[in-house]
Amino acid sequence: MLRSMYAGISGMRGFQTKLDVVANNIANVNTYGYKKGRVTFQDIMSQTVAGAQAPQYDGGDPVLGGKNPTQIGLGMATGSIDNIHTQGNRQTTNRPLDLALEGDGMFVLAKLVDGDNNVDIDTDEIYFTRSGNFYLDDEGYIVSANGYYLVGDTGRIQIDQDAQSFSISSDGTVNFIDASGNLDNSQQILLAKFSNPGGLEKVGSNMFRLTQNAGVLTNGATFDNISDLVEPGQDGTGTIYAGALEMSNVDLAEEFTEMITAQRGFQANTRIITTSDEILQELVNLKR
Repeated sequence: MLRSMYAGISGMRGFQTKLDVVANNIANVNTYGYKKGRVTFQDIMSQTVAGAQAPQYDGGDPVLGGKNPTQIGLGMATGSIDNIHTQGNRQTTNRPLDLALEGDGMFVLAKLVDGDNNVDIDTDEIYFTRSGNFYLDDEGYIVSANGYYLVGDTGRIQIDQDAQSFSISSDGTVNFIDASGNLDNSQQILLAKFSNPGGLEKVGSNMFRLTQNAGVLTNGATFDNISDLVEPGQDGTGTIYAGALEMSNVDLAEEFTEMITAQRGFQANTRIITTSDEILQELVNLKR
């Protein structure tokens, strides 16, 4: 009797976790570059009442068949909460510093160690994102909404403050016409592509952080410097679309369905507890 009550409690706890993840997905339905979460469940260790038995033989002839094990499950637990890195829809904005990735890979954001425009990056503060809404700071560097530098082949990417116009190509090349009317295309945005993007850790602000289970980059190296990154469109990475943003990959119809499933699962487990309680009450009343 008590086993059923504890199984019901574990089910309620699991479906509450599922509802929390679904709620977060729905809250971020319009968050640029957001990757939805998914909850999976697994059963808890079962109590074995009787073990399995092999067939019994007498003189080479079977006299009794084998028996399967007899086990009672003890409930369920959360198996994993996955980040699903599928492609989100592309929304056109016509803003030149809005960049959408079509395909695999992530933009690299970093805090530089020094003030020079070189490859010295603080590897303890490097993040990855699919949110491509970038801006220019007061020195012309391309930065994210929270001030981290967008990483390119020269470290930080800087557009001349006196530039007449600028654009970003699909391969990440930054083009601008300087004050003298000359074309400058010496800088290129680089991307990171992981063998297991689901192993990245969300840290908020549309950013992910490298973990020990995120796998290696495309060229088989862990991230140490810019030489470990790749050009857009190379080694299986996606291309860049300027003037557009990648939207969240949350499907509202799917999330509402999962919400109903979580609600009904929670209700069913509460019924297990109330039914077990009623039976226990009957047992107590037997003395009367």
